[in-house]
Amino acid sequence: MREVKAAASLDGPSSGATTLSATVADPPPRATKITVAVLGLLVAFAGIEHGVGEILQGPVAPESRVIESWRDVSAFDQLGGEPALTVIPNLLITGILAIGVSVAIAVWSVWFADRRHGGLVLIGLSIVLLLVGGGFGPPLIGVLVGITAIGMGRPPTRAVTPASRLLSRLYPWPLVVTVLALLGLVPGTVLLRHFAGVDEALLVIVLVVTAFASLFLALITARARDRRPESTGPPAETPGR
Repeated sequence: MREVKAAASLDGPSSGATTLSATVADPPPRATKITVAVLGLLVAFAGIEHGVGEILQGPVAPESRVIESWRDVSAFDQLGGEPALTVIPNLLITGILAIGVSVAIAVWSVWFADRRHGGLVLIGLSIVLLLVGGGFGPPLIGVLVGITAIGMGRPPTRAVTPASRLLSRLYPWPLVVTVLALLGLVPGTVLLRHFAGVDEALLVIVLVVTAFASLFLALITARARDRRPESTGPPAETPGR
């Protein structure tokens, strides 16, 4: 917390002076905390979706380390069957682990990411998710979110600049765009393919590019938002000697 104090003599040098004391506190990282929680939940949702597809394939050994979470499911054709990586020689166990790690990511990103080493734990969980069939995109997003969460509980060290003020005004719209783009990919394109027969590779590309571009902007604008100084309240009067 940073304290700023100003003293002013109200009754002259012969009488007591009244000191005006104002405390300016570094604001809590509310925008970053919300962004980390929302994106962590999306990572968990995507990991669970991968895990369900792997569980449905049963206790069979994968043909290689790189698998398709939704193999031979036409609704996922435009997504390449949702490719993933696994070091487990059993798709059923892979799916169970993917769901378990995804739940851990959801819980951690919402309640514990702002703790000491919280970002590092989130990065570690995301790497584990990569190795147990959670896809490639979700773990990558999880790592980026974990990097953003590092030091989230500490006061900001960078000065507020005109650029950061401009970025702070953009929040939370990049986060909204990211959520819509990711949900547009899954389940959006899957539902379009299943119910309307829409199979547009260009749509998938546009959604992927939009999701990651807005993701970076969402993380940056959240940080910028939390760098804005806020006062804890009006100056308090403290009697001087």
